[in-house]
Amino acid sequence: MSEYVTFLVIGVTVGTVYGLSAMGLVLTYKTTGVFNFGHGAIGAGAAVIFYKLRDDGGLPPWIAAFLAIVIFGIVVGAAFEPIARRLAQVSTTYKVVATVGLIVAVQALVQLIYGVVPMSVSPALSQKRAFTLSGVQVTYEQVLVTVFGVVSAIALYAFFRATRTGRAMRAVVDNPELLDMTGVSPTKVRRTAWMIGCGFAAVSGVLLASQQQQLDVTLLSLLVVQALGAAAIGAFTNLPMSFAGGIIVGVVQALISKEASSNVSLQGLDTNAPFIILFLLLLLIPKKRLVELGQTVKARSSVREPLPVQFRSSAAVVVLAGACVVPFVVEEKLVTWNVALSQVLLFLSLGLLVRTSGQISLCQMGFFAIGAAAFGHALGSGTPWLMAVLWAGAVAIPVGALIAIPAIRLSGLYLALATLGFGVLLANYFYPRSYFFGSRVGLQTGRPGWFESDKAYYFLLLGIAIAGIVLVALIERARLGRLLRGMADSPVGLTTLGLSANVTLVLVFCLSASMAAMSGALNASVFGGITQDSYSYVYSLIFLSVLVISGTSTIVAAIVAPLLSVVAPVYIDNPDAALYLQLGYGVAAIATAMLAEGGGSALLGQLTRNRGPEGAAPARSLRRFGDATPNLTGSRLQEVRSHANA
Repeated sequence: MSEYVTFLVIGVTVGTVYGLSAMGLVLTYKTTGVFNFGHGAIGAGAAVIFYKLRDDGGLPPWIAAFLAIVIFGIVVGAAFEPIARRLAQVSTTYKVVATVGLIVAVQALVQLIYGVVPMSVSPALSQKRAFTLSGVQVTYEQVLVTVFGVVSAIALYAFFRATRTGRAMRAVVDNPELLDMTGVSPTKVRRTAWMIGCGFAAVSGVLLASQQQQLDVTLLSLLVVQALGAAAIGAFTNLPMSFAGGIIVGVVQALISKEASSNVSLQGLDTNAPFIILFLLLLLIPKKRLVELGQTVKARSSVREPLPVQFRSSAAVVVLAGACVVPFVVEEKLVTWNVALSQVLLFLSLGLLVRTSGQISLCQMGFFAIGAAAFGHALGSGTPWLMAVLWAGAVAIPVGALIAIPAIRLSGLYLALATLGFGVLLANYFYPRSYFFGSRVGLQTGRPGWFESDKAYYFLLLGIAIAGIVLVALIERARLGRLLRGMADSPVGLTTLGLSANVTLVLVFCLSASMAAMSGALNASVFGGITQDSYSYVYSLIFLSVLVISGTSTIVAAIVAPLLSVVAPVYIDNPDAALYLQLGYGVAAIATAMLAEGGGSALLGQLTRNRGPEGAAPARSLRRFGDATPNLTGSRLQEVRSHANA
């Protein structure tokens, strides 16, 4: 029994940290309507600041904690509020892109400053024994963390129920205009919510690093993923249940860890418990409870005037000619260009989902890895190279259909959560299995007999990339492409025409998974072998960021994105070039999301109005930027004032 008590104590303590993180995540979401995938990145930044101030700066722990949690949380919350205000006016896809960009940017920034290798750190709180429970020593840290979490949950619940600001936070996401009429500034309310939410993210990052006694920026940046299972138990809106959900997730994780010590088949499920819980709850929670908060914004459908046929043909000829010249001028960097060409199909598959059908996938690297593993096993069993590539694409089709199951009942934000959880589960649990990559030695791969040299294989990849581009172009012009665009614009309208949106969803996910898997097979052939270390789920986030900043056309983005993510770093004479570019991708993704769907025109108009006539400063307006206050005059203004007073 004492063995179970040990794991229960650990589970409650870790679960409390999950619960704190989940409360901050839910608070900002239910107040602003923006689900912050970068929530864990804020915690990672706070943890780095705390341990650097304490260990390297020599500050007392309480001062370091005040600066890293309170001050950092306030500053980040205040800085992120105007970003979230703009994101509330764009579609869910761009909201996800912006907050994913935050993860990508923070990871790169912290690693540029403090290095890539995780650092060992001493605990933030005392590890001395507080008391003994069934023969198990409970430390002061475990007691203080649990008590702090419970008190914080109670205080936050009381704050929401008993204070005017708390009630305003509950109202601001639904109707900021009406709240503004009562004399309460929606901007101030949202800013307060972001400060509190970022404070919870900061404290959870510091405490999780303390319990693990390791400062791993990548792991801490994805603390939001750990909190997703807890938030799902609270249906992404209930703060007390989200905190309780964190404890439930922590205890389940600890108990599975206990059983996994004697059962090989369970090993790896403990760290993946939050994702399994998230995935199951997204399938089981009634659909009516999974309604996105905030404004329902559809992506603006714009009909672009096509460029003249002569211009497009000339551009295609120039690009193709340049691609044919590449192997003769790049010399030793040809392998890098081969890697880039192998990823054209990957970005085409992601573009079909994001650009054409309006769906969100944060597990594209998982499909890529499935294809690589299936290809390696097929080659190992004697399958011809071309058949092994096709087999890799076929293996991923049922996996795409599996992902389409939540896509049928979910959309937007919740589909992004489901695909992210699936991608993490795939990487953490399935990659090490013998039927996947197996041990760290990995799988042996190869190339077809006539294309063993890098130059010959380059032209083979070029031909396959061209075939993929032609296929996607035909799909976009065919009936399936029209169905995908119609589904992105109005699934209900598609259904009223007698067409099945569900069938279209399954088709696009299966097609996207198959293309990404074949891209993984082609990529695996570039090298003589593959291991699981090359297929981190973090790359799915980077892929999305790079795709969004590479252009609005599916085909153009599929060509530009590999150049940005693969080729560009090797031509920058700096050992940290990849990290600098990753930082740029994250920042560019945030900027692209903010300026999308009319944001750029609105910003330009705002700057033009601020200049006034002939450069003079404009008269001060009573309307605050971002507070959607209607223009009221005369009797209507008197009516609103009377209503507010009442």
